[in-house]
Amino acid sequence: MLKEFKEFALKGNLIDMAVGFVMGGAFATVVTAFIQGVFLPLLAPIMGGIDLSSITFTITPEVIDEAGEIVTPAAVVELGNFISAIISFIIVAFVMFLIIKGMNKMKKAEEAAPPPAPPRQEVLLEEIRNLLAKQSS
Repeated sequence: MLKEFKEFALKGNLIDMAVGFVMGGAFATVVTAFIQGVFLPLLAPIMGGIDLSSITFTITPEVIDEAGEIVTPAAVVELGNFISAIISFIIVAFVMFLIIKGMNKMKKAEEAAPPPAPPRQEVLLEEIRNLLAKQSS
């Protein structure tokens, strides 16, 4: 069982997939930083100064006792963060689509390549066979 697991774990496809997950996670982090640090601040003036990360909807307000301590925290839906996550997802999905499309195009180009010419010895043997077949008929 250990030998089978070792063969499975060391297959090229599994390692490629693991590298893909790591690269995808790193790319998602870069896209999130881009959305939060560049895209949304540039979008805010266009939207009249509204910062998407500040868009929230309070379901129930927080409850404060006489001492000023919070007894029950507010239930808040953070719509801005959700919108930011959707934008990040769309960008990551689009880039992954482009990568897969490029890989498929390269695969088709490899498949369409003509097969290599047979070795010279095989060509000569076929010619000899054909000549012998002509002589015997």
